[in-house]
Amino acid sequence: MKKIMMGMLTLLFFLSSCKNKPAQQNSTDSTGHTWWKEAVVYQIYPRSFKDENGDGIGDLKGVISKLDYIKSLGVDVVWLNPIYSSPNDDNGYDISDYRNIMSQFGTMDDFNTLLKGMHDRGIKLMMDLVVNHSSDEHEWFKQARSSRTNPYHDYYHWWPAEKGTPTHRWSYFDANGDAWAYDTLTNSYYLHYFSRKQPDLNWENAKVRKEVFDMMKFWFDKGIDGFRMDVITYISKDTTWPAIPASWNNNYADWYYDNGGHLNDYLKEMNKEVLSKYNCMTVAEAAGNSTEHALEIVNEDNHELNMAFQFEGVSYGYPGGDKFKLPKDGDFKLSTFKAIYSKWDSVFENKGWGTIFLGNHDQPRMLTRRGNDAPEFRDASSKLLTTFILTMRGTPYYYFGDEIGMSNIKFNDIKDYNDIESINHYKLVQSQHGDLKEYMEASKISARDNGRTPMQWDATTNAGFTSGKPWLKVNPNYTNVNVAAQDKDPNSVLNYFRKAIRVRKDNKTLVYGKYELLDKDNEKVYAYTRGEGADKILVVLNFSKDKLDWAIPSSIAIDNTPILNNYTSTLNTGKGAISLEPYQAIVVKVK
Repeated sequence: MKKIMMGMLTLLFFLSSCKNKPAQQNSTDSTGHTWWKEAVVYQIYPRSFKDENGDGIGDLKGVISKLDYIKSLGVDVVWLNPIYSSPNDDNGYDISDYRNIMSQFGTMDDFNTLLKGMHDRGIKLMMDLVVNHSSDEHEWFKQARSSRTNPYHDYYHWWPAEKGTPTHRWSYFDANGDAWAYDTLTNSYYLHYFSRKQPDLNWENAKVRKEVFDMMKFWFDKGIDGFRMDVITYISKDTTWPAIPASWNNNYADWYYDNGGHLNDYLKEMNKEVLSKYNCMTVAEAAGNSTEHALEIVNEDNHELNMAFQFEGVSYGYPGGDKFKLPKDGDFKLSTFKAIYSKWDSVFENKGWGTIFLGNHDQPRMLTRRGNDAPEFRDASSKLLTTFILTMRGTPYYYFGDEIGMSNIKFNDIKDYNDIESINHYKLVQSQHGDLKEYMEASKISARDNGRTPMQWDATTNAGFTSGKPWLKVNPNYTNVNVAAQDKDPNSVLNYFRKAIRVRKDNKTLVYGKYELLDKDNEKVYAYTRGEGADKILVVLNFSKDKLDWAIPSSIAIDNTPILNNYTSTLNTGKGAISLEPYQAIVVKVK
């Protein structure tokens, strides 16, 4: 009996340990299929999604109140922008406490309720990991600047003033463009690639890495399903601080900042210590990475991350790469746009995995930037862009509000902007006696606040977002463009989005199938096939406001009933061509 009791106790202990042990990350099957490749990710900027307490700022209870709506979309994962404690210099990307919730958003109990509500509905939660920098109000930095001998001093990058002026580094958000800020308490300069209130963490210090890894485990053990890693490719710096080579120095210096000597070492260590222990998904924000370096990060053989964002596609079309310059005719060519996305598809064709997106919290609305926000073309071009995102290879990331065709608000006055990037860049242009009128006009297309205006739920005051004064103005078109109106309309942008997700889920060819570009030089039509042999799908997208005929290649025979069509008209394929309406999108099976 004693042996039986001991055996039962051993079994109970084993079962208990299995229950508490995280699932392994290696959940890919023998064919390379896995849940995070098949998922559709819906990004929520919580400040702008739904406000429940009437203070004008979106909150966790607001997201909770809309969980059934999110479920109705058919998405699999929600990426939630930072909700950690923060003084909000950069709307939560300046974190003062990585293990607590910002009071504006709610409490940890609210977070727990949100996470359970998502999981109960079969929705996974991805959070933002912001560890290139912290807030200057984080306890680490408070300690770091108290004394050069403080143990936390080495948690950040410093340059002693007695060595003279530090080697120049560009800052994205600094009004002077300088990434070194002088600290009087330590008579030293500290590094900040972004705002002065966002000092860069020193990943060369093993203690910093352990702090980050422990924090990641804290959130994984609470039950979250992944991390989107903010500017993660910037964490490795050359701490000899050499001058940036002239060939790299284009003010923004993405390519230089993205290629630190130990990035892959740090990500391998992160994977070994944390990620490999959980069935999670990870995506790197890799703004200036080369295709070769991006593949290194996500190549499964390297045991680093799952996938990476490439920004070449969303950045294309800005004059000289400067988003605060007004684009001119000729700055955007569809043939170049196609070449960019085709190139990045080929990068991950055999190893690793990519992403596909057109909007996020750092981008303007995709409708204004890549479609046509004129009332007569709004619906068709919104649906076309949705079709593009959901029929390309790579995990789709879809930004809240795009499912109803939200567009840029196009502020006329700098005082209407809240974003530190827009405000401080305005000051920089002003100090350099630049063209402020051009800057404001360019901002109507490119400024980040265009993508941050409150969600348009209905036609009531403030679009149903809040009963108070919204933190950022609501787009005046909310009376016509809102969820309530579109939910009832079977032909709405919203219901097309829901249908397109179902089509992707029902046709795994759209997830894993081979991508082949057709008619690459056509400046109005983006056409491609997915899959091979008997399992093949043709996608035809008219990126213009013109009616036109697109010649079907002689090697392709198509079904006459599209599985997706953003117009209600029947498919017209007379004389071997598809007749396309303005911004028409056709997805059809190949016989």
